[in-house]
Amino acid sequence: MGMTMAEKILARAAGRSKVEPGDIVEVAVDLIMLNDITAPLSIAELQKVGVDRIFDPKKVVFVPDHFVPAKDIKAAEQAKIMREFALAQGAIYFEIGRAGIEHVVLPENGLTLPGMVIIGGDSHTCTYGAFNCFATGMGSTDIAAAMALGTTWMRVPPTIKFVYKGTLPPDVGGKDLILYTIGQIGVDGALYACMEFTGPVIDALPVDDRITMANMAIEAGAKTGIFGFDEKTREWLAKVTDKPYEPVESDPDAKYAQVIEFDVSNLRPLVALPHLPSNVYPADDVGDLPIDQVVIGSCTNGRLSDLRIAAEILKGRQVHPRVRCIVIPGSQEVAKQATKEGLDEIFLEAGAVFSTSTCGPCLGGYMGVLAKGERCVSTTNRNFRGRMGHRDAEIILAGPAVAAASAVLGRVASPAQLN
Repeated sequence: MGMTMAEKILARAAGRSKVEPGDIVEVAVDLIMLNDITAPLSIAELQKVGVDRIFDPKKVVFVPDHFVPAKDIKAAEQAKIMREFALAQGAIYFEIGRAGIEHVVLPENGLTLPGMVIIGGDSHTCTYGAFNCFATGMGSTDIAAAMALGTTWMRVPPTIKFVYKGTLPPDVGGKDLILYTIGQIGVDGALYACMEFTGPVIDALPVDDRITMANMAIEAGAKTGIFGFDEKTREWLAKVTDKPYEPVESDPDAKYAQVIEFDVSNLRPLVALPHLPSNVYPADDVGDLPIDQVVIGSCTNGRLSDLRIAAEILKGRQVHPRVRCIVIPGSQEVAKQATKEGLDEIFLEAGAVFSTSTCGPCLGGYMGVLAKGERCVSTTNRNFRGRMGHRDAEIILAGPAVAAASAVLGRVASPAQLN
């Protein structure tokens, strides 16, 4: 019996010829990522057990992104702890002004390569599965242990294979595909499994859209999500790195826990209504649902391609006078390129805010916290109660096209409803 991509990566990292779902293995980690929320906790754990050096500074990355530029004194202290530790260790460190959101910055800098085992102190570390990695989030204590040892333990997950057939309609992208998938299987539909995304629709899908899908694998309860390596992946990586890597592919006789097929030819732009990512409906079926805010950005949809989609819709139009539209580039590089292309001017002329790069609003940190009773259409990845501010606020998840159209009309809307 053959192995899936995830099993092959874990077997190689464990120094074994074969692993099976349920096996407990100790694996060498290729990259560890921490941010300004989780790093101070991991650093404290290291200090508690007297470890003063991390196993390999070139394999540990620190990115302040959740509450920076610091929103208050506590945030500043958190960032300071991380900054001083990272610099003292000689680890990879991305300061604001040269960085951005971790899950945008690491791929941009060629740090997430096929075949790697990547762990991070953030639940959306699964994002890097778009690059044929085994990537998953962990708690700060496990991250601390991995920083000390260079290894971690894993229970090999079963793999669920998702096959997307048909042809993707206009205005439908990776965000709609993953919302549709979660809507079909539920927020626990892939609990501790690896979601393997395949099929002709995936073959035709841009890498940026694959990143969006991998990012939200955790919202279906998955341990990770993973894509195969192809020419699109190779071309994307060739722009950011010349480092060698070892892609994997699933064997033809690999064993799957389940194979789920979708024909997405008739899919329409989707939204996930409060308060679960699985509460999915076509945007133009929602009816007249007024909104107070739109957020376009985050590790899910803050890349240049997302901003281009939003700008195309907002160009020559105005954000509804009742709506606050906040556009947040995922990184400094995204911001620079968006400025070169004049996207910032389009957003500003439309009446939107064009912010510095941050995760701020996604987790109710700052730059877009919601008041009681407010409703926001957001390209972020979670719409749990209280996620973006007051527990009686409402978050509606969508892709950048729906978010931009909603900003113009002042209600939940699909791009088609602008005409």
